Amino acid sequence: QVQLIESGGGSVQAGGSLRLSCAASRRSISPYTMGWFRQAPGKEREFVAAITWSGSSTSYADSVKGRFTISRDNAKNTVALQMNSLKPEDTAVYYCAGGNMGMSLMTRAYAYDYWGQGTQVTVSS
Repeated sequence: QVQLIESGGGSVQAGGSLRLSCAASRRSISPYTMGWFRQAPGKEREFVAAITWSGSSTSYADSVKGRFTISRDNAKNTVALQMNSLKPEDTAVYYCAGGNMGMSLMTRAYAYDYWGQGTQVTVSS
């Protein structure tokens, strides 16, 4: 069982930046694809970004491409999401997730086995 804890959320003005971190405990994340998802009030949870176990491949939602960057440090058992040029529509609870799946399923929440409790990101205009 992997325990995931997110941090780094907060409030920022549009155009600003935040860096989310996900720290894993109990087990190493190195075998797993790691992803970030978000859920805004009244909306479905949606895919944001994912990175394969080696870090060699990444995937991004179209809405965040060019603004967000996912990275991982297997030695430190952490995953990060650098968010730049934030927009009010990025406001949501952001969740870190981990799982073992093929690349074709990286964007699907159901493919992930482990989830953090989320961190709130609020972007004001």
